[in-house]
Amino acid sequence: GRPPAPAEPAAEIAGDGPLCRPGVAEFLAAAPFLALSTWDSSGGSDTSPRGDRQAAARILDSRTLVIPDRKGNKRADTLHNLLRDDRLSIAALVPGRSGVLRVRGHGAITDDPALLETMALRGMPPHLALLIDVEHAEVTGNDAVARSRLWTPGTHVDRGTVPDLMALAGEHLAANSSNADGGPPGFLLKVVGAIPGVTRLLRLVMNRAYRSGLRKEGYEDIEPGAGRRRRRGFPHRRPADDGGTGDPLREVRIAEVRRETPSALTLVLEDIGRNPGPFDFRPGQFFTLVADIEGHTVRRAYSASSAPGSSRLEVTVKHVEGGRFSTHVHRNLRAGDRLVVRGPSGSFYAEPQPPDEMVLVAAGSGVTPMMSMIRTRLALRTGGGRIALLYSSRSAEETIFADELTRLTKENPDRLSVTHVLTSRDGRLDADGVRQWLKGQSLAGDAHYYLCGPGPLMDAVQGVLTGLGVPDDLVHHERYTSAADTGTAATVPQEMTVEEDGHTVGTVVVEPGQTLLDAGLAAGLPMPYSCTVGNCGECMVRLHSGEVTQNEPNCLTPQQRADGYVLTCVGCPLTKVTLDITDP
Repeated sequence: GRPPAPAEPAAEIAGDGPLCRPGVAEFLAAAPFLALSTWDSSGGSDTSPRGDRQAAARILDSRTLVIPDRKGNKRADTLHNLLRDDRLSIAALVPGRSGVLRVRGHGAITDDPALLETMALRGMPPHLALLIDVEHAEVTGNDAVARSRLWTPGTHVDRGTVPDLMALAGEHLAANSSNADGGPPGFLLKVVGAIPGVTRLLRLVMNRAYRSGLRKEGYEDIEPGAGRRRRRGFPHRRPADDGGTGDPLREVRIAEVRRETPSALTLVLEDIGRNPGPFDFRPGQFFTLVADIEGHTVRRAYSASSAPGSSRLEVTVKHVEGGRFSTHVHRNLRAGDRLVVRGPSGSFYAEPQPPDEMVLVAAGSGVTPMMSMIRTRLALRTGGGRIALLYSSRSAEETIFADELTRLTKENPDRLSVTHVLTSRDGRLDADGVRQWLKGQSLAGDAHYYLCGPGPLMDAVQGVLTGLGVPDDLVHHERYTSAADTGTAATVPQEMTVEEDGHTVGTVVVEPGQTLLDAGLAAGLPMPYSCTVGNCGECMVRLHSGEVTQNEPNCLTPQQRADGYVLTCVGCPLTKVTLDITDP
């Protein structure tokens, strides 16, 4: 219901414990709720909810969590179980996100006054705390949360109403009295419940005691009904068409760095998670790479150049003058280094059952998603169909995958043809050149066309296809961009207010160099996002007031810009801003 109070950004954790894994500290800092499971000596288990004003659990070091146990916790099952079996597990949630943080470890009970004082609410510390020695921690995607509409306001009950615990308990006992040892007969409970005024009286007593207990714990008063506006639920945005769901963040190791051209190299990545699996995606989709560069988290999207389903993922990175991430990759990364990847993402891909004929037009590094399509299709023993590639490069030396494309055409002469255009020799590829090439291909009427490259070339190719009468649903395109970092962001902190359906859901300070998205997520606000690099549009929100600068180019259309939309993942505030995250 109510958005969590803005949490402090996750502090850097020293050490190499499981709490240092990608995304764990950030997730915990924004998670106001978790479910804690423990076991007893007879093999039974108990799962209890835990929540707090900001974060439900706090990190002490890279292997230790602490959870306050306040006096309002009327169930001691967790504590009793831990005295007999110290194993436990945790599932934590963040409002607005479909991911789940899973933690496994061993617990102990502490009453250390110094530690408890650090978790005081309005001057009142908890009476106990749980210390957790963490064995494993991982943020994973969860399809059940995504499909449950958990953060959709229309599915919520009135958050100003305290649950009618007595009525629920009475109904449960009445329905299950035959299974309860020594329990009162079901008919007796029904008779008592039927007496006029008794149920209402019990409800008032229970609810008053519940609210009183919360006040004694240091929480603010709960006013039925009046808190509706303050306790809004979070909207659930439909995720981008990513061809499947996977972990939001995945830690990888660089197994190999392969030089393709003087300005392009391929990173061969291996999953080093607890349960490593294949990289599943659709050929043509991209992954977002995340790295720490000089103390700043930097993200960039790169198309996979390998075929899906392998234990290794290949992404090809072309150096961009002034590009922070590509410069870091080319100058600093070596085999054995670690990165974090997110994905797959993107709606530019070849279908699992490809058409009989595929026509690919690429320029420069736009060939990388095409390479994934080619490798995938040629791996099919039957029904692979024919592929025709028109590939524009600056020079022979700068032609990415030149040797492999030559080899593949020789091995598959009836299935793959490649035509190279070198701008240093042939001039820039234009509409006339594309038209002449297409006329020489003898293509079927149901061939599918995949275009990837700079905007002007894509527009020219699209114009040719339209002139030839190719239906729009047979043309798939992606404008391949290489965003340099915007250097005009504000040099002082700026305030960001986030609204939804006309109501404020939170306010946070955006630090210099921080994006709107990063600041919102660090504060636990329900910011929609997917790729995090300006390519998918999932983070698009309306700017109600203030000024925002954005990395260019990005996926916003001229009309979306005119309508006042911005991308929070590549946007930085120049002034105090107000954003509306209501679904467009």
